[in-house]
Amino acid sequence: MLIDPPIDKLVEKVGCKYALVCLVTKRAREIQQKLGDEASSLHSDFNPISYAAHEVYDGTVEISEEN
Repeated sequence: MLIDPPIDKLVEKVGCKYALVCLVTKRAREIQQKLGDEASSLHSDFNPISYAAHEVYDGTVEISEEN
């Protein structure tokens, strides 16, 4: 369960729940692919979804509109 950062604050930053889910999921996949096998050697509590949610909350990752 995602408690920090609060979901309502994330939705405010992105605009809607659907866009939030798409953004966080896409970013978490990128993180997982980038780390590959290194993810298992990181701290056992490492969670790409939580990391991606924090990036959205901090403004490091933003949604972009593609044509």
